[in-house]
Amino acid sequence: MNEIICRAGALYAGYGGKAVVKNVSLEAAEGQVVALVGPNGAGKSTLLKTLIGQLPVIAGEVSLCGQDIKRIGEKEIARLCAAVLTEKPSPELMTCAEVAEAGRYPYTGRLGLLRKEDREKAEEAMRLTGTWELWDRPFRQVSDGQRQMVLLSRALCQEPRLLVLDEPTSFLDIRHKLDFLLLLRSLARERRLAIILSLHELDLAQKFSDRVVCLKEGAVDRAGEPEEIFAGHYIEELYDVRSGSYDSRFGSVEPLKTGREPKVFVIGGGGSGISLYRKLYRSGIPFAAGILPENDMDMPVAEALAERVFSSPSFESIKPGAVDEAITCLAACERLYCCRESFGEQDRENRRLLDWAEKRKIPVVFYSSIQK
Repeated sequence: MNEIICRAGALYAGYGGKAVVKNVSLEAAEGQVVALVGPNGAGKSTLLKTLIGQLPVIAGEVSLCGQDIKRIGEKEIARLCAAVLTEKPSPELMTCAEVAEAGRYPYTGRLGLLRKEDREKAEEAMRLTGTWELWDRPFRQVSDGQRQMVLLSRALCQEPRLLVLDEPTSFLDIRHKLDFLLLLRSLARERRLAIILSLHELDLAQKFSDRVVCLKEGAVDRAGEPEEIFAGHYIEELYDVRSGSYDSRFGSVEPLKTGREPKVFVIGGGGSGISLYRKLYRSGIPFAAGILPENDMDMPVAEALAERVFSSPSFESIKPGAVDEAITCLAACERLYCCRESFGEQDRENRRLLDWAEKRKIPVVFYSSIQK
């Protein structure tokens, strides 16, 4: 069984003796990535600062490697855990190397003098984070993504058992987000670090964490593996989503439907209709979509954006009777968009929809033949 590196039990924490975090319990074991998610003001940053001793425990307990944090000195805490928080340092004259080397001060004497070993640790950390070429560069002159990697180098120089990060990917582009989180996963696995981080990007929390703790109004609302948390409509409840929907299958958000009767009908399928669904929505044109198999690639976006969706059971031919309702809707539309270039045997009833529209002089636009 993996060692529990950090444990909080019935924890109350906050500022000036007033609790912001209430009755929170969680654990992080070696080799594990724990993601904190929840709406703004839920207490994620307060909790993280308390776990590393930056804020006092009002009630309950926090332990690091089995030791009560109240009984551990600051220097020992700095050896057990390291943090990359949202308050970014802005050293005026420090190089990236000097920022990274600052992580070695828990291991220096009273004068804070770095040894050869300390500089070697800094070099090792910067090579690991891909920032070695920034060694002599002024910290203030590198990009946000590079700064974040340098700060991670500083944290790794502390040789911690626990690594805590507060919204570490918020200001990174997609490449640096992936690089950063892949490195964290590698560190957890290969160096047996326990990692606790807060994330606003739910899709990343779903993909990169071993366990997710959901905070709401300063308390744990739910905790479990990503497969448990990102199921059904729980995320919409957690964030009180009212102006759209969250698709836990793909980690994506979709806006609210127009709520009006469809003006156009779209025959899509196999992913062919997705770009048109989004284009129609952006243009404020309410539409209907069909007839789609229930497991079709188009279905999640169609369900989110279309005013009406006509579907059929997966892996079955569309039943002739299922077309009648779609035809009724199509008859009230101003035009038909067809995104299909061909129709298979199981899809022949969609061909029937297209033929019906052409016979009744409903304008037909073959979307595959125009610029998408």
